[in-house]
Amino acid sequence: MSGGEARDAKKLVRSPSGLRMVPEHRAARSPFGLDEPPWVPDKECPRCMQCDTKFDFITRKHHCRRCGKCFCDKCCSKKVPLPRMCFVDPVRQCAECALISQKETEFYDKQLKVLMNGATFFVTLGTSDKSELMVCRLSNNQRYLVFDGDSHYEIEIIQISTVQILTEGFTPGGGNSRAIGMVLQYRVPGSQELTQMKFTAGEDFSCNKKMSAAWLAAMHKVSWERQGR
Repeated sequence: MSGGEARDAKKLVRSPSGLRMVPEHRAARSPFGLDEPPWVPDKECPRCMQCDTKFDFITRKHHCRRCGKCFCDKCCSKKVPLPRMCFVDPVRQCAECALISQKETEFYDKQLKVLMNGATFFVTLGTSDKSELMVCRLSNNQRYLVFDGDSHYEIEIIQISTVQILTEGFTPGGGNSRAIGMVLQYRVPGSQELTQMKFTAGEDFSCNKKMSAAWLAAMHKVSWERQGR
């Protein structure tokens, strides 16, 4: 087990929003996770915050589990999975939040799994002119990029500052390009200086090109997800 995966134990907790399966240690939480929002107090919410319907004994108020605002049943009727808050079951969300959560489902169900499965690249560290063949993958706790070859590296996701996808095949008149590699810039803990790591798919590994391209595409989406796009 790598150092980045040594504290993966989880516990089941109950909150007003529902059951959540969360890491036992806060330091082990996923960098893609979200904290539960504070709920708008009932006394501050006499009307639906979407349609302005007045709450009464018939029209009850409901809190969106993602934004914490008050809505009537019509405006907050959908129950949608919310993996970024570690909910075990789908939870009630307003229409706007439900749409965001539905879009994130692909990210969690597909992209993160691709990254955790890993792919093979030639990795170059810093300004070195030597590269090493390594298997690159996302750790099970989603906190580290793990690189295994003759050497072993781990980069904490939250320390990555920029992700640049390297492509080839683009022409000025238009045309398809394909991802062939990536350059990461990240900070080593305890240092403010940026370190660079470059990795490219090897031409001799044609059987792995599709896997490598999928991994690079997923990594690009991860960088957007962390920026809240």
